[in-house]
Amino acid sequence: MFNLSTILEHHARSTPNKEALIFADKRITFAQFDAASNQIANGLAALGVGHGDKVALTCPNLPYFPMIYFGILKTGATVVPLSVLLKRQEIAFHLQDSDAKAYFCFTGTPEMPMAQEGFAGFEMTESCKDFFMITPAFTDASPIAGTQTLGTLMAGQSPVFQSYFTSPDDTAVIIYTSGTTGRPKGAELTHSNLLLNAILSKDLQDLGADDKSMLVLPLFHIFGQTVCMLASIYKGTTAVLVPRFDAEMVLTLMQNEKITHFAGVPTMYWGLLSYPDTHKFDMAAIKNNLKICMSGGAALPVQVLHDFEQKFDVPILEGYGMSEGSPVVTFNQKGRPRKPGSIGWPVWGVEVCIMDENGNQLGANEKGEVCYRGHNVMKGYYKRPDATAESIINGWLHSGDVGYRDEDGYYYIVDRTKDMIIRGGYNVYPREVEELMMQHTAISMVAVIGVPDYEYGEEIKACVVLKPGAEVTDKELITWTKDRIASYKYPRIIEFMSSLPMGASGKILKRELRAR
Repeated sequence: MFNLSTILEHHARSTPNKEALIFADKRITFAQFDAASNQIANGLAALGVGHGDKVALTCPNLPYFPMIYFGILKTGATVVPLSVLLKRQEIAFHLQDSDAKAYFCFTGTPEMPMAQEGFAGFEMTESCKDFFMITPAFTDASPIAGTQTLGTLMAGQSPVFQSYFTSPDDTAVIIYTSGTTGRPKGAELTHSNLLLNAILSKDLQDLGADDKSMLVLPLFHIFGQTVCMLASIYKGTTAVLVPRFDAEMVLTLMQNEKITHFAGVPTMYWGLLSYPDTHKFDMAAIKNNLKICMSGGAALPVQVLHDFEQKFDVPILEGYGMSEGSPVVTFNQKGRPRKPGSIGWPVWGVEVCIMDENGNQLGANEKGEVCYRGHNVMKGYYKRPDATAESIINGWLHSGDVGYRDEDGYYYIVDRTKDMIIRGGYNVYPREVEELMMQHTAISMVAVIGVPDYEYGEEIKACVVLKPGAEVTDKELITWTKDRIASYKYPRIIEFMSSLPMGASGKILKRELRAR
């Protein structure tokens, strides 16, 4: 059997009493985890959910997410994870587009009323037949009268279930892309895609059975889902769930739970560096326990990497991936010298090349589009054969990212094709400007974008967050940058901001900055 759920079932048999999931005061063993997933699978099967059906899930990093996730997989159905930030119209679109038959949604909080938005989106979708409210406790009643709860679905169900015998190329998960260039598209990832990526993710981070991983990256996002959750379950490692990144909470758990592995996006590392009260923690113990940190999701500024490693005395290994790649494509790997700023080498079973706009492969240090092929490439975009054909050409997935390979075979990301600025006919890659500006002693964070300009087509603008207490004028920053970079690359416009808009996965939302 190739069903991805076997990675959970194996440890439920071999190490049933080992802690699989930790959240707040809850400590859930692999046997308890698997039994709960079996009850969910039995409940879904009783409703007619089975092989080929789609089931959507909106839930932050709580034990319910992996329990429901594996419960869906056990029936042979496909999981459709949705961002907790979606509003009702967006939810309705995803439910309709994915042909979801059922939908699980967490109650949420007063600040983030997921239940109201989720149920409203469900009611707008005629094709989705069953709605289940995920309440904080199994016995809690739904805050919306008349709706079923996860607890009622599981009540009376057997903790034993025979998982469906899936094929390696059956779709396990549909991950929706961010939709920055139009409507979101659902990337179909197979049981084989995700299993192989979980295995290599375990190897890349040297994850051992006695380690403890922190799951703070959103599990509805492919990075947190595969590299963190699935790799941890595959190895039988204990995972500590954190619903929302908070620097104090993360440091508290690192200290109390003796975390060995941490994965985050660049803004999380920036947040830990910026936290002013690290003296309240046993930093020596935290540094002694941490074995490895990983960064992905966006380019990590080299200055942040150096500052974090100096403060926490632990290496940050960068990789590169995307939803369509399940997600890992390249990674800085053990046994090879690390090059800060590089996304490393292709992972096993994956080929990477740089292509020009005509599909020709380029040589060392020539910039072009990053393309890859291998076991990690998605099945395709759900119900979008034209978009699939545009993205996967002769077996190569075209990423839309601009990069290059150096003489030693290390790959680098320059920028997203759509983020590139064309000023007066010159190509300007924002990351290059951002890397330089991050070296200024007053700058805490910066995002560089292109804005419309009558004379040059686009002008360069830097959105800057200063360090606490730092003072600098826009003219001083412009002059400082101009003295250190080609004349067509420095920003002519500076906007000081208290914070930068970020998505649920911690990425800076440049499209929102451009929309201003």
